[in-house]
Amino acid sequence: MKVRKPYVANAFYAGTKQDLTEQITQCFTHRFGPGHVPKLVTKGPRKILGIVSPHAGYMYSGPVAANGFNRIAGDGLPDVFVILGPNHTGVGSGVSILTEGTWETPLGATQVESETAKKIQKGSDILDVDESSHASEHSIEVQLPFIQFLFGDKAKFVPICMMMQDLQTSREIAKSIVQQFEDRDILIVASSDFTHYESHDSANRKDQSAIDAIVKLDEATLNELGEMGKVTMCGYGPITTLMAAAKMVGGVRAELLTHKTSGDITGDKTAVVGYSSLVFYRE
Repeated sequence: MKVRKPYVANAFYAGTKQDLTEQITQCFTHRFGPGHVPKLVTKGPRKILGIVSPHAGYMYSGPVAANGFNRIAGDGLPDVFVILGPNHTGVGSGVSILTEGTWETPLGATQVESETAKKIQKGSDILDVDESSHASEHSIEVQLPFIQFLFGDKAKFVPICMMMQDLQTSREIAKSIVQQFEDRDILIVASSDFTHYESHDSANRKDQSAIDAIVKLDEATLNELGEMGKVTMCGYGPITTLMAAAKMVGGVRAELLTHKTSGDITGDKTAVVGYSSLVFYRE
């Protein structure tokens, strides 16, 4: 079985099991996090369709990310996490999926759910199986320690890395994922940071326009904000995919949990990155 070793351990997050466990615990108890370590419910109501989660270093975005995973902890373990992330490296296929293997972090190994991954891949003409896209990409990897912290080795996932983030691509991927809902209880994690390297005030203002579109499930507007650079979010395609899936399923509402910038953490508000945590609930 193919094993993907962690690429950004000791950089984006702590490199040992003990240190990473402590770091994630601090993300949950942080004043920008939920304020407590969540009580795990493995057989919950499963009303969460997906979350939007940031992917910067945990010292910057970890507390914001903890808000979404706190909600997941109380909602129960899905059969499969489908984690969608942008391609920052420019390496590999336009849209790539892995259909087998395991991914390791200091907290352990998480298995790719092969059956679901293969069905998603076959359900779309644009999804390629391509290891190179995933080898050094951090946007999917940084979500896994939170999932492992909550569910250990019980969780399984499907990674999808998006270099192509246009509206048609996002909708096609969403359709292929939603087609698997009859056979699998799937939770989608859309990995993205928001505005990059603008002032704190500018980032808050621009990010609010994106948040407004997300809460309205207006994937066309959100995608336009990203494609035109009106909001410099790196993962607008993954978020658009989640939004499109929500509309296909129907009866889903999106809720903002929190938005912060790196300036809120460091105090330096001259050139910040924005981070948002949102949850998509089935009514």
